[in-house]
Amino acid sequence: MREIECEEAGLQLLRWYDAHARLMPWRVGPAQRAGGVRPDPYHVWLSEVMLQQTTVAAVTAYFQRFVARWPTVADLAAAKDDEVMGEWAGLGYYARARNLLACARAVLRDHDGVFPETEEGLRSLPGVGPYTAAAVASIAFDLPAVVVDGNVERVCARLFALETPLPAAKPELVHLAGLLTPSVRPGDHAQAMMDLGATICSPRNPACGICPLRAFCAAQAAGIAAELPRKSAKPPKPVRQGVVWVARRSDGAVLVERREGRGLLGGMLGFPGDGWDGAGGTVPMAANWRDAGEVRHTFTHFHLLLRVMTATTDGNPERGTFQRDFQPEDLPTVMRKAWNAASEPAVE
Repeated sequence: MREIECEEAGLQLLRWYDAHARLMPWRVGPAQRAGGVRPDPYHVWLSEVMLQQTTVAAVTAYFQRFVARWPTVADLAAAKDDEVMGEWAGLGYYARARNLLACARAVLRDHDGVFPETEEGLRSLPGVGPYTAAAVASIAFDLPAVVVDGNVERVCARLFALETPLPAAKPELVHLAGLLTPSVRPGDHAQAMMDLGATICSPRNPACGICPLRAFCAAQAAGIAAELPRKSAKPPKPVRQGVVWVARRSDGAVLVERREGRGLLGGMLGFPGDGWDGAGGTVPMAANWRDAGEVRHTFTHFHLLLRVMTATTDGNPERGTFQRDFQPEDLPTVMRKAWNAASEPAVE
């Protein structure tokens, strides 16, 4: 696509976005933005961190709870780690929550509670990588940063008919996305590219007939749009096995422990376990343990088969503490699965 075509494609995309922008609680729509409303950098940053590896549908309720409980980055910086990790439970990729707190505290400590307004300044914050820095710079501060997520990769691969498979194609896709990024309304352009990929230029069965960029799309002209982007074959995920112990006391308290701040599920509340995460562990206490079955869970790099052992006991644990105000909602997904298995009636 020539430079002049890239410019025309960008104008077409913005016209489409003005009419079809998705409504999201963290977004300032094109009409509002034209009226002078500016996005809150805290909302943009928080939503972008939450949206990594997660869908808009899954994130919306979490975002709304977070900003209701911690309306500003200073409020979040002052929050207790346990409270934030509890609110994050179920959203997955828990290192994001730890980085969220570290970043909020750095903004408060080093920048007087104000987010830096440059990509370089944003990249200096804990847990903020190239994508997040570009997204916040573009959407919050309207800088012509090149924002490339999975949706943008797919749109660019099809527009330019790039057949190099992912992940090897990533640098070239960033270059192509940069060719399309305008100096006028770059924040709206970034969100328009994301919306186009999410709603029309979808992974399967793209709706090419109603695409505002159809006239510019090399893959559509070649009849290969649905085949792109190509992806290199992934190796099969290994399978790990482990045990988790779920104990209840006669007064209803539940035995839990908070995991160390680093590593898998770091900082999250859970049940004592052994054998699946490299941390090791032993039976937390002597009890009449019952096998409650097995739960399955898939992490980014492996599948997990977790044997659930359960008991009711008033003994003293060697690991963990009994918690009377235990709430299953505070658990990460894999531990919630274990809780559900342990809560099933015993089969005689």
